[in-house]
Formats: sequence, structure tokens, C-alpha cells
Amino acid sequence: MAGAFSGLLAYLISKMDGVGGLEGWRWIFILEGLLTVVVAVIAYFLVWDEPSSATFLSDREKAVIIDLLADSRASAGTNQLGEKSAFDWKQVTAAVLDWQAVAVYALSLFLPTIIKGLGYSSAIAQLLTIPVYAAASISCIAVGYFSDRLAQRCIFTLGCYLTVFIGFLIAVAPSSFIPGLTYAGCFIAACGIYPGIPGILALASNNFAPATKRAVGMAIQMGLGTLGGAAASNFYRDEDSPRYRLGHGLVLGFAALGLLVLTIYYFACRKINAKRDRESSRDHAEGMFDLGDKSPAFRYNL
Repeated sequence: MAGAFSGLLAYLISKMDGVGGLEGWRWIFILEGLLTVVVAVIAYFLVWDEPSSATFLSDREKAVIIDLLADSRASAGTNQLGEKSAFDWKQVTAAVLDWQAVAVYALSLFLPTIIKGLGYSSAIAQLLTIPVYAAASISCIAVGYFSDRLAQRCIFTLGCYLTVFIGFLIAVAPSSFIPGLTYAGCFIAACGIYPGIPGILALASNNFAPATKRAVGMAIQMGLGTLGGAAASNFYRDEDSPRYRLGHGLVLGFAALGLLVLTIYYFACRKINAKRDRESSRDHAEGMFDLGDKSPAFRYNL
């Protein structure tokens, strides 16, 4: 939703072009940057460090929250296996070398540029990003809701990758210049990209163990995903405008790779879970907690 609102704000602020002798795009940076700083200063006074100092809580509410925090800290870093959260360099190494990893990144950086390449002005291109982000927001909520209801992560995330693949295939495939079709491809791709990212992160948080390995594994995953944005900045070149076949084609290839790897991941986890079901029981897992996701009692979340 932030993407949708930023498109609207950018459109409105761009109308200030020429005010104070500055271009509209400069005012976008100035005003949105200034708003961030103002909110940060206000937050310093409104966001409390701890419940005991929060003036909007009664003494009883403070006591209840402090008790809850004490309970959660006592069991922090443990899961159903009971592994502990103490830092362990062996688990850092295990996370770096672990076979679990997938990432897709690109559309958000260049959506206005892609739409502008379809023949629209910069201002109208900003407005046309709003429906794309709104659809992606609805998709995020729907996928998250049904994924939880059905207790399925991998299947829904696979569906997201397939949606991304179809979206960019539509954007890059036509031999003739059809703006509406490219725009539709952006819609479809966004509806797969944005729910797909939290799906991958949910799988990582469920399937890395113990706590140190989980923390490092998720950091690696998010770090590599962010690097994807740096790579994408070189995919969409001015000389490829307005079709951006190179950019769309490369992202299409990454989506296909993600779909393939996640499919392999799904069946590999199912195989490991089935083997552990045959060989062990959760009821006989004592002494194995320090093994984390290598424990015979651990089951990968799918």
C-alpha cells in the first residue's frame, strides 16, 4: 500500500515543478524526506522504551505486560523442539552453508519507468502504478490468509513464483507493441512478487533451527534479496526502452530459476520429513534439541 500511496504523492508533488526554481522530482525527495525526519523526531517522544515508563498505561496494565514480557524472555529463542537461543558460531557456519535459499526482486524499482515507456508522461506513469500496488496488496492479504488457514507455505509460494513467471512472460512475449498487454503483465507479476517474498521468509523462519542458525539464515536471505535490487538497476537500460526486453527477460529467467529451486526444495523437504517419520518419533527426541533442524524430531514446514 505504501507503493500505491507513494505513486499518488509523487504525482501531486510533481505539480510543484518550477516552484523555488526546482524541478518536480527534487521536491519529491525534499518533501518525502522531510516528512520522514519530522515523523522520526515525533516518534522519539511518542514511542516508549518500556511498559513501566508508558504514561498511557495504568499500573495494573503495566504489571500485566511486564509479567508477559518476563515469561516470553524466559522462553525466548525456543521452539517446539526446545532449542536454546545462545549464540553459536557453528550455527552461523551451518546457516551460510545450508542448502535452503531462494529470492526474486525487481519490479518495484522500475515500474514507473516501464509504464512511462508505454507512452505515458512521468506524472501519469506514477498514477498508473497505484492500481498495480493496490492489486498486489490485496494479493498479499489473500495469500497470507489462505496460507494460514490451510497451513501450507510452499504450495502458495510456488503459486506466487508461477504468477511472477506468467506476468513477465506476458510483458516480454508480444512481437508487436501492445501497451495494454505489458501493463497487464505488470499487474500479474506484482500479484505474485509481493506475497511471494513473505512466503519465502516464513519458510525460512520455520525451517531454520536452532535460533542462531535461523537468525543468520534469514539475514542471508534478505541480504541476497536486496542485492537483487542492485542487479535489477542494470537490467532496465535506456536503450531498451520502451519494451525493456532485456530486463523483462532476465527477471523472467530468475523467476523460472526460483520456481525450479522451490519445487526441488518442496519435494526434498517432503522426502526428509517422510524419512524421519519412518525412523523416529517426536516423543523420543530428548537429547536432540541442540541439533536444530538436523534433529530426527524436526519436521520441515511445507
